[in-house]
Amino acid sequence: MSTQPWREVGDGPLSRAAASVYTVLVVGLLLILAVLPGLVPLLLLRPDASNLPLVALCLLPVGPALSAALYALHHQRPDLTDLRPAAWFRQGYRANLRQTLWIWVPVLLWLTVIGVNLSYLSAAVVPAGWAVPLVGVGVGVALVGGNALVIAALFAFRTRDVLRLARYFLVRTPGVTVGTLLLLAAAGALTVGVSELVPVLLAGPFALAYLRICTPMIDIVRKEFTG
Repeated sequence: MSTQPWREVGDGPLSRAAASVYTVLVVGLLLILAVLPGLVPLLLLRPDASNLPLVALCLLPVGPALSAALYALHHQRPDLTDLRPAAWFRQGYRANLRQTLWIWVPVLLWLTVIGVNLSYLSAAVVPAGWAVPLVGVGVGVALVGGNALVIAALFAFRTRDVLRLARYFLVRTPGVTVGTLLLLAAAGALTVGVSELVPVLLAGPFALAYLRICTPMIDIVRKEFTG
C-alpha cells in the first residue's frame, strides 16, 4: 500500500512528461560539459579557412558526447521513480568511446579536407563547378557519420559493419536521411543567423530530435540485424 502513490507518480502522463523533460535537460547539460574542452577554444578561433584543422580538433569531443547522449536518451525510461540519465550517459560514454572515435575522427578528417579544398578553389585555379561534387561528398560523409554514430551508440557491431549499415540506410530509410539534413540545416541556420552558442544550448533537444528522426532506422536494425 505504501508504494502505490509512488507507482502512480511514476506512471501518470504528467509524471512521464516531467521525467522526459528532466532527462533531456540533464543529458543536454552533460553533453555541453563533455564538449566544453573543445568549445571554448573554438569560440576564440577566427573564421578563417586556415583554421579549419583547428576547428576539427576542437570538434573531436563532439562525437563521443553525442554518442553518449543518444545512448542515455534511448535507455532512460520516462519514470520519475527511476531517473538515471547521468548514469546512462557515463555508461554510454565509456562503452562507446573507442568505437565512436574510430568513426568520428575519419569523418572530421574528410570534412576538413573537403572544407579546405572548397575554401581554396579559386586560389588553385580549379573550375568553380568542382564545388558541387565536393559539397555532395561532404554531405554524404556527414550523413554516413551521423548514421554510424547512432548505430554504434545503440548496438554492438564491428566498426566496419557499422559503416556498411550507415551507408545502406542512406537509401533504405530516406525519411531519416531527409530528417537529418533538415536538422543539420536548422542547426546551421541558428549558428549563422543567431549565434553559434544557440545549437550548443539546445544540445539536449537536438539530440532527442535526432534520436526520434532515426527511430525507423533503429527499429529496422533491431528487427533485421540483431538476434
